[in-house]
Amino acid sequence: MKEVFILATADPRPVDLEVLRQAFESEDVNFVTGEDGCLFSVRAEETRIDVRFETRDEGLGWTPDLITGSVECHAALSKARGFYRLSFEPGKPQPSVAVFEALWCIRSVMEHVEAVLLDVTAYKLHDPDDVIEITELDFDIRDHLNLHAVEATETETPLWVHSHGMEKFGSRDVEIFHLGEEDLSAAETFLHELCTDLAFGQGPVARGPVETSAGTSFMLVPSEEGRLNLFGVSSDTFEGHEGRFWTVVSGDGRHNVAELLKPYRERFEKESDEEAEALTHLAKELLPSFKARFQRKGLMEPITFLVRAPFESHPDKQAVEENLWIEVLSWENDSLVGKLVDGGQQTTEWRKGAEVEISEELVNALALGREGKSLDPDEMRALLVGEKPM
Repeated sequence: MKEVFILATADPRPVDLEVLRQAFESEDVNFVTGEDGCLFSVRAEETRIDVRFETRDEGLGWTPDLITGSVECHAALSKARGFYRLSFEPGKPQPSVAVFEALWCIRSVMEHVEAVLLDVTAYKLHDPDDVIEITELDFDIRDHLNLHAVEATETETPLWVHSHGMEKFGSRDVEIFHLGEEDLSAAETFLHELCTDLAFGQGPVARGPVETSAGTSFMLVPSEEGRLNLFGVSSDTFEGHEGRFWTVVSGDGRHNVAELLKPYRERFEKESDEEAEALTHLAKELLPSFKARFQRKGLMEPITFLVRAPFESHPDKQAVEENLWIEVLSWENDSLVGKLVDGGQQTTEWRKGAEVEISEELVNALALGREGKSLDPDEMRALLVGEKPM
C-alpha cells in the first residue's frame, strides 16, 4: 500500500465515522473502521483504500515551490491541521481503477468537510471543484501529472523533461533528454499521450520498438539503462529523482528524438491569417443552413455537428486565446450548448468533455461528421445546401 493522496483540512478532528459510513456503505462496498491503524477503509471486491487521520500543530512542511495549485489552495494547505492520508495498491486491479476509486472516496469526504487535495505523487493541489470535474468529465492525464523541464547540460538542447505522478497508476514516470526550448510543446503533448496509454495499462513494453504513424519509432528503457549512455549530464542532476523512470529513446536506442517529435510540432504551427479567414468566411456563409440542419436532425441520425470558437486560458498567468472544437448538443435562439471535443492544449481550464455555452457570433469554423467520416468543405456545403428546405 502506498500513500498517494492527502486531504488537508483546517479541522483537527475527523468527520464522524457514522456519517461517513452512510456515505460509503453499500452492497458492493465495505466500510471498515479501526483496523491496521486506519481511521477507516473502503473495500470493494478488487480495491482497498486505507485512510489514516493525523492531527498536526504545524503544516506538512512541504516547500510550496514544489507544489502546483492555485493561491487559494496553497493558503488552505498552509492552514490545514487535519490530514486524511489515503493509501492503496497502485496498478491493481487495473492502472486507473484504484486511482478513481480513491478520488471518489475523497469526493465523498469533501462533501462533509472543507479541504484541499494534495496528490503526493504529482506534487499537485486540487480544490473540490477540481475533484468533481476529474471524476465526472473525460479522462485528462494533465489532472494527474506534473511535467518538469530541467537544464541538464550546457548544449543547444540542454533540457531534461520528466513526469511526476505516474506512480499512482503503478507505472514508472517517463523522461526525455536533450531537448531544446522549441521542443517543449511537442514533447509535452507526446508525453501526455504516452502517459495516458500507460495509465490505462496500454503502454509499450520495455525495450520494444514502437512504430508511430509518422514512420518513426521509439522505445522505453528503464532509466537505470537509459541514463548510462548520457553524455555531459552530471549525476547531481538526478538528486531527488532517484526513483524509477522510463527513458524515451529512439528506435535504435539513441537519445535523439527530434524526428519522433516532428509530427507533434506540426500541431502547434500557427494557422495562417489566410487559412483563418477562409474558415471564418465559410462559417459565416453556412451558419444559417448549419443551424437549421442541426435543428432538423433526427434522433438517431448519424451526423455530428461541430463548431469552433475562441476560449481564453491562462498559462503562466498570461491570458491567451485558443480555438477549441465543440460538439453541438442544443441550439436555442443565438446561443448553443455543446461538449468540448478536444479540450485546451495550454491548460486544463477547458477540459475535454466539459459542457460549455457560447454565442453563435463567436463561431469561426464549422465541421460535419457523417457515419464516422469528416466531410470536407465542399461535401459539407453540398449537404447543407442540398438539404436546405425550399
